[in-house]
Amino acid sequence: MADPRALFDLSGRVALVTGASSGLGRQAALTLAAAGARVVGVARRPDALAALKDEIGAQAAVAVADLSDRDALPGLAETVSALFGPPDIVVHAAGVNTRQPADEVTGAGWDRTLALNLGTPFFLSQALVPAMKSRGWGRIVNFASLQTTRAFPGGIAYGASKGGVGQLTRAMAEAWSPHGITANAIGPGFFPTELTRAVFEDQDRAARNAAQTCIGRNGRMADLDGPLLFLCSEASAYVTGQVLMVDGGFTAK
Repeated sequence: MADPRALFDLSGRVALVTGASSGLGRQAALTLAAAGARVVGVARRPDALAALKDEIGAQAAVAVADLSDRDALPGLAETVSALFGPPDIVVHAAGVNTRQPADEVTGAGWDRTLALNLGTPFFLSQALVPAMKSRGWGRIVNFASLQTTRAFPGGIAYGASKGGVGQLTRAMAEAWSPHGITANAIGPGFFPTELTRAVFEDQDRAARNAAQTCIGRNGRMADLDGPLLFLCSEASAYVTGQVLMVDGGFTAK
């Protein structure tokens, strides 16, 4: 029997991580690099990306981009592919949550949320899939949310986008998995990131969220590592079209 640990080895793979300058995207980039992948981090903030590159070292490259600009995505795909070669793995961690109540949602806020959270994972993947098809191997990991299936106050645009991510993931699997490309999503619970800062600054709210889980606590960054590595590696070769909730059992209660 082969060493099961080899199933999680990403040596020789190239991974693209969006939203890599902070939060869960940054954690994903560090995890994939530690597993042996060469990692390209994409985000808007050059200073934060430079710090990520310095921490990872020669295995990392970065590209500054506005991921909500759909017209720029084909060019971005070419740019990142020129660094280490076309990505084998794409992790779509970039996202935005305007937290506008339903009666106050603006057209601009709605469009920005849907463009970045739902449009970018599809159109960027679409630009990268041909190279994956040519190799007969690829891993696409989207970021879903508790709001993929639950409604939260002030989350109508964000929830619509993340509900869409669930179906997008299934549709990607239907379209591309016959070519050796799996498409899955991680649905994080409450993790301490820039996107959830307001939640964690409210200690009572953070405590209520922790109590809602089966485990009894909110997420820690390291809780993401195992599920992500599973979905990005050979270990998940027969898993596609799934949303894996990494939420401590929040959605089980």
